Amino acid sequence: MQSNNEKDSRYTDIIDLPHHTSNKHPRMSAIARAAQFSPFAALTDYDAEIKETARLTDEKVELDEDSVNDINAKLHYIKDNIDENPEITVEYFVPDEKKAGGAYLTLNDRVRIIDEYEREVVFISGKRVIIDDIYKIFLR
Repeated sequence: MQSNNEKDSRYTDIIDLPHHTSNKHPRMSAIARAAQFSPFAALTDYDAEIKETARLTDEKVELDEDSVNDINAKLHYIKDNIDENPEITVEYFVPDEKKAGGAYLTLNDRVRIIDEYEREVVFISGKRVIIDDIYKIFLR
């Protein structure tokens, strides 16, 4: 086994030499050097996937016959009074684009038309609500 003096003697010829500096490449900043050792994220979208999985959605409620009749009666009333651009509040279901279920939203606006071909209620603001997604209508 070698002693400390023998080990140190192997490097005595170079130990006091100045640090080499390249003529071609500028010295790297401390921040750039540190970036080389930053953590590597092998699962880049994993956190986003976990958050998406944990995000809650509502299931669309199947309306009973009385609720459907109530909505249809209010839509007929709105259609008969469409020239007055009646103001209503409507609760409706919006399907989620990424997973099963969706969310219930509420809109308070004036009705411009009821598009029977597309089965939509079109509002003055330009917003469109699909008739089959309506949960409740409140007349003003």
